[in-house]
Formats: sequence, C-alpha cells, structure tokens
Amino acid sequence: MNTKSENRLEFETEIMSNLDSMYRYAYHLSRNREDASDLVQETCARSLKAADKFKRGTNARAWLFAIMRNTFFNQYRAKSKGEIPSDWTDEVESGDQRFTGSIWPQPFEVFLRDMMREDIDKAMDNLSNDFRTVVALCDVEGFSYAEAAKLLDIPVGTVRSRLHRARASLQKMLSHWFNEGLGVDES
Repeated sequence: MNTKSENRLEFETEIMSNLDSMYRYAYHLSRNREDASDLVQETCARSLKAADKFKRGTNARAWLFAIMRNTFFNQYRAKSKGEIPSDWTDEVESGDQRFTGSIWPQPFEVFLRDMMREDIDKAMDNLSNDFRTVVALCDVEGFSYAEAAKLLDIPVGTVRSRLHRARASLQKMLSHWFNEGLGVDES
C-alpha cells in the first residue's frame, strides 16, 4: 500500500513525463513561447495543489490538459484581448524524413521545412478555433476522440465531425505540397 508521500512522488513523476506534450499544447493555445512556459508552470502548480483530488489509475495526461485548457481560458477571459490564438509551428518536426528525405542537401532541407511550416501555419490559421483545437488534441497530442470530447465538453460525434472537416480543409489547403511533385516518382 502506498503512503501519501509515495502517491505524491508518483503524481509528480506523471507530471514530469508529460511536460513536453503540455508545452506543445500550451504553445498551441498561446502562440508564444514565454506564455506557453508560464501556462505550463501554472498548470503544474495548480495540479500539484489539487493532487489529492486526482484518482490513481485515471488518465493523468487528460487531467493535466483539462487543467491547462481551463487555466488558459480563465486567463484569456480575464484579459479580454480578442481572438483566442492558436498555432501549428512545431508540428512539422525538424527530422521528419517523410518530407525532407536524407538525400537532400542540408540547406534545401531547411528551406523546404521552413516553407512547409509557413504553409501549415497559414492553413491552421484559416481553420476555426474549434477545428484547430481538435486537430491539436487528436492529431498532434494523440488523444483519443473520447478523451478530446471529455476535455472539450462536447460529444464524441462532434469531435469526429470537426476532425474530419478540419483534415479535409487542411488536405485541400496543403494539396500543392503533394500534387506538384517534390521530385517523387509516382510511377
């Protein structure tokens, strides 16, 4: 049987194992590195304060993301500055061989990646916040439809519909990357 301090240590370990994905989601919400770091820090502080409410065996990652989302929206409402930001910048990872291939020279690889990031940013900016959010949760962070639905407090069918429509829009907006070749032999 675990003691209270062992449970706390286990919970802290769970938080630490999710810091990278928490930062990515915070960046998605805030569109700013410093604000994302602050949001992660605030989420960690709030989750540690509420650690006794966390039930062992439940999805800690989803619980942390829910705290982060609520914290962000509460801060946003307090500031009342305008449209809720979102970003997709970090979603094309620097070493993604599907798009760059190891045979291309380094400068071209960097150039191509930067061009793709710009196009992905523009495409994501053209999506509504509802669509961007389900893409970030399901496709980037790997949450299931049910987990995303619970986090967003919407039905699973709505998550599926938004994700399908968002993916279709992104595919259409980014089709030039795949229809123009990029030196890929289609035969």
